[in-house]
Amino acid sequence: MPRPKFNPTEEQRTLVKAFSAYGIPQEQIARRLGIRSTKTLRKHFRKELAEGISDATFNVSRTLYKMATSGKHIVATLFWMKCRGGWRERSALELSSLAPPPFIVAKEQGDK
Repeated sequence: MPRPKFNPTEEQRTLVKAFSAYGIPQEQIARRLGIRSTKTLRKHFRKELAEGISDATFNVSRTLYKMATSGKHIVATLFWMKCRGGWRERSALELSSLAPPPFIVAKEQGDK
């Protein structure tokens, strides 16, 4: 006898979106809903799984941006610049390699 067809409710859709936003693995979300397979979860909740992840990323990014641009959270500013601005820390060894070369080519006064 085949299993009954799964029909998701709005409450389940809301729950899946929230769990996805919080980073709960799909296996655990499926288990919470009583679904045996993550394949079934993805089949019926693809939109909620994707939106949960993107909504969470948006909210955290917005908060980090506000902190970084407020001038009150230096660490957030540095983190933002390292991740998004291409900044990186350099060791003393790297900085010494940035010194000018031992010779400098210069134009003499008499040359034109």
